[in-house]
Amino acid sequence: MPLVLTEEQSMLRDSARGLISDKAPVSHLRGLRDSQDATGFSRDLWEAFAEMGFSGLLVPENFGGSGLGCVEAGVVMEEIGRTLMPSPFLSTAVLAVSALSRGGSEAQKSAHLPDIADGSLLAALAVDEGAKHRPLQIKLQAVRSGNGFKLSGAKALVVDGHTADLLIVAGRTGGAAGERSGLTLFLVDPKAKGVAIERTVMVDAHNAARIEFANVEVDADHVLGEVDQGAALLDGVLNIGRGAVASEMVGLSEEVFSRTVSYLKERKQFGKLIGEFQALQHRAAQLYIDIEITRAAVLKALQTLDGDFDRASAAVAVAKARAGTTATLAVQEGVQMHGGMGMTDQFDIGFFMKRARVCQELFGDSNYHADQLARMKSY
Repeated sequence: MPLVLTEEQSMLRDSARGLISDKAPVSHLRGLRDSQDATGFSRDLWEAFAEMGFSGLLVPENFGGSGLGCVEAGVVMEEIGRTLMPSPFLSTAVLAVSALSRGGSEAQKSAHLPDIADGSLLAALAVDEGAKHRPLQIKLQAVRSGNGFKLSGAKALVVDGHTADLLIVAGRTGGAAGERSGLTLFLVDPKAKGVAIERTVMVDAHNAARIEFANVEVDADHVLGEVDQGAALLDGVLNIGRGAVASEMVGLSEEVFSRTVSYLKERKQFGKLIGEFQALQHRAAQLYIDIEITRAAVLKALQTLDGDFDRASAAVAVAKARAGTTATLAVQEGVQMHGGMGMTDQFDIGFFMKRARVCQELFGDSNYHADQLARMKSY
């Protein structure tokens, strides 16, 4: 497929850009941070997202959504990256919807997908248990008890976990940490007895949570997919999330580049615009090239997720790894070219650097995905 957006996808991009740039510029994030807002995002803006159909973008049409694909979700994520808008779009409309759509029973889909599509239900995926993304190192125990299971353990860095009405939890019903067999996904009510949630505001002022499970009882009909066979479902959901985060980093990188070029055209030193210095021109040109190559890699990954899902892992790994290195380069160059101003909190460029750092870690950093690619090549 051509590595360009279709007319319909371009129209979606324009709609998302209009709403997000108007209602959620970077000052919106700054205001939430400075006021120590308890929610961490605007519920009014989320309602506007639902009215525009964005919350149900990946929800099948028969459950009240648009039935679109990963490319379209990536289009919205890219616009979110441009303004750093805090939003449950990733956790709810991308990750949770993907898990329910791909692994849920008809009853589970009917119970949750329509509510996600209309914006009334928020969900979060709880996978990692340590500081780094290692999905196979799950130790949270799910022990059979009566007609279901009891969950015991803890999760870290659960995106939007403290606002979720539904948790999708990866637990171990068999095997040992590091093994693919024995993983199972569960739908858990965050208000259930034994669930303790602690909000942890990340360095980029976005939401995450630590969640502890102390003998939390879950009925058998709350198992998502098959018992002990959750690794493949989890892999697919995480790949969709990785593609979405890579798209966000493309938007972030392009916005940083745009702001930096504008500054090069305004700032004078030694009686000349600093953009006239050839060394800075070369650095800006190299960054532009990197962003465009990354944009192509990310779009290819999203197209592969939509067209050949089971063979998308390599393309997604390339996209996530490259998006991470490009975003890191973009924010480093942006801060350096802004000089001393780039180091101050009153200047927005620092917000982009912090978000880029968090996005690098979400669902695996560049080193993680380079290692995954090497493992694929070895088989």
